[in-house]
Amino acid sequence: MIVKLFSPFTIKDVVLKNRIVMSPMCMYSSFNRDGYVSKFHHMHYLSRAMGQVGLIILESTAVEPQGRISMKDLGIWDDNHIEGLSELVQEIHRFGSKAGIQLSHAGRKADVEGEIYAPSPIPYKQDQPVPDELSISEVKAIIYQFKEAARRTKAAGFDVIELHGAHGYLINQFLSPLSNHRSDLYGGTRENRYRFLEEIVDGINEVWDGPLFVRLSVNEYHPEGNTIDDMVYIAKRMKEQGVDLIDCSSGAIVPAKIDVFPGYQVPLAEKIRQDAGIATGAVGLITNALHAEEIVKNNRADLIFIARELLRNPYWPLKAASELGVSITGPGQYLKAWEEALPRKEVWYPN
Repeated sequence: MIVKLFSPFTIKDVVLKNRIVMSPMCMYSSFNRDGYVSKFHHMHYLSRAMGQVGLIILESTAVEPQGRISMKDLGIWDDNHIEGLSELVQEIHRFGSKAGIQLSHAGRKADVEGEIYAPSPIPYKQDQPVPDELSISEVKAIIYQFKEAARRTKAAGFDVIELHGAHGYLINQFLSPLSNHRSDLYGGTRENRYRFLEEIVDGINEVWDGPLFVRLSVNEYHPEGNTIDDMVYIAKRMKEQGVDLIDCSSGAIVPAKIDVFPGYQVPLAEKIRQDAGIATGAVGLITNALHAEEIVKNNRADLIFIARELLRNPYWPLKAASELGVSITGPGQYLKAWEEALPRKEVWYPN
């Protein structure tokens, strides 16, 4: 029996050893407040690499200081950030995983010192600060900052870039009619609302030739928000530009009550994959190996993005392999813990 969850997946010239992805999660652990990698990041990400995650995507990483979700976010707005990120990538590679980074700008959801800004002067919640509306020149400057971040990403040796276009952050703010009330070329029609992301992708393509993912909030949970047809349109546009995969999440552009349950976002990934003809990643309360295998085996998504379950158990892939009866390579130092669980032992000894 072929277990698809542990089959390789190739994107451009990058081969993931399995379909398991560590979903980017904010860690707020750049303790110097200047965006640099800390010792925590090494411990945090390398334990998941030893646990045999196929692709590890670093947390939301700000393309400029005012775009941070918090003052302790990782940053990639300065060439001085490259060295620490590169050292982390090299360690992830040493343990057999591929390394990705999520490039982000928080827009009106930034919790930083000083001004915050957005496509339109509309706060996320009524009791929050009203952001300044970005001028055309400021929009162009942020697009350039994404391009420069991609250049630094390549210099640091990452395998994959993911753009954070979901959860109410700046790209999502431009995409959604709920937060974008502009009347210029970056607002109004669906095509205009897409222009900000379109120009970011074009800029990145000038300096980056590796796999490019985009995380989208495919369901905005609001009757006046983008519909699934709007998101299929956006996914098709991105595919035309060379985007390789849509990481299908939902919500957080406006406050909403969401009915969450295991796999509640999988139909979104399935719909985008089928209707836009682009690879997708499924995320959202996927904790069980059989559930993950069902999703990829039935072609509902191509990759499984695991978030909180990997916080609970960095070695979830080894556990999943045991449950699915698959032999995978693992660290020899931990052989005693899993030698009886897998049908055949394949080990290596990282030093």
